[in-house]
Amino acid sequence: MSNATQLIHSIPVDPLTGSLSVPIYQTSTFVQEAPGVNKGFDYARTNNPTRKVLEDVIAELEKGTVGAAFASGLAAIDAVVKLLKSGDEILAVDDIYGGAFRLFTQVYAKFGITVNFVDTSNVENVFNVVTPQTKLIWLETPTNPTLKISDIEAIAKVAKAHDILLCVDNTFASPVLQQPLVLGADLVVHSATKYLGGHSDLIAGLVVAKDPEVGAQIKFYQNACGNILSPNDSWLVIRGIETLHIRLKQQSKSALKVARFLEEHPQVEKVFYPGLESHPNHDIAKKQSSDFGGIVSFSLKEDTAEAAIKFVTSTKYFKLAESLGGVKSLLSHPATMTHKTIPVEKRRAAGVTDSLIRLSIGLEEAEDLVDDLVNAFNKTATATKIKEEAALT
Repeated sequence: MSNATQLIHSIPVDPLTGSLSVPIYQTSTFVQEAPGVNKGFDYARTNNPTRKVLEDVIAELEKGTVGAAFASGLAAIDAVVKLLKSGDEILAVDDIYGGAFRLFTQVYAKFGITVNFVDTSNVENVFNVVTPQTKLIWLETPTNPTLKISDIEAIAKVAKAHDILLCVDNTFASPVLQQPLVLGADLVVHSATKYLGGHSDLIAGLVVAKDPEVGAQIKFYQNACGNILSPNDSWLVIRGIETLHIRLKQQSKSALKVARFLEEHPQVEKVFYPGLESHPNHDIAKKQSSDFGGIVSFSLKEDTAEAAIKFVTSTKYFKLAESLGGVKSLLSHPATMTHKTIPVEKRRAAGVTDSLIRLSIGLEEAEDLVDDLVNAFNKTATATKIKEEAALT
């Protein structure tokens, strides 16, 4: 069975009514025949039929045993960190999402959980910094926003040799392009707000565990802490998953065209896209992923925040926004948006320069997106010329 067919038919027909669309069970509680005697559901925080379908679907797509749906991607990350205890250490990718950085360093640091940020695209870096306190390796691959690629299989071997949990944030790739649990990871997280939902109309997070016991712990924290996904938003994610394969196929195709255009543009300093042969981790990406995704980042030769902000406010089809993964193309300036909570020195050391711009490729025609970028470059060049002429007068 192809991935596309599996994805579509992983979503079940409702056994009670035959409904082709999963019903939305908008209820807080369920009638019981006697105390503790029910139809598998008693209270909607603990379980809900619509949410359960989503959790079962994502577990199947990621080849895991247990899925859990949360109110946001950060809530999903939070549930994974709760597997740790005071004195434990997280070894995390250095080019990390700003929200995860904030959670690790400003919330869990208070409870005695430390974090060590390293460039995980080099496996030796991981091996060299593991300590007896390291209990969780945290990967984003591709990373946000410089799209570094980490060798999941190789790092999984390091993790297993030291009895460390390996969690992979699979938001950018999705189970359509990459399956970390098959490659040896223990946990996968998603901001389902992005590609899984796919329409920029919900906030959601997912965790999938390979081991049932680890999955049971995640489900315990989901119920005990109450960070659950609503039935309506669960249904929206299910609906988004139905078209995930075809969306990512088109977005990846267009992203490669956009990346190749940027690679040749005289105002561009560097392009970050694992589908380009020039990407330092291209071979690893090709080995562990079926395609390269819809995110492209690039830096300007004029390496200033001013130049980048001028660019991101000069596009027509690319909308300036914080998120990604929807049907409409978006762009952002990470240094002042998604990664502004990360100290400047750490941010720049990880490759997030002041002129770095992140593109999320939507479903528009690639030629129209390229034209939009051309116009933005022309506006930026004009603004720079006017500024230079003013300085001479």
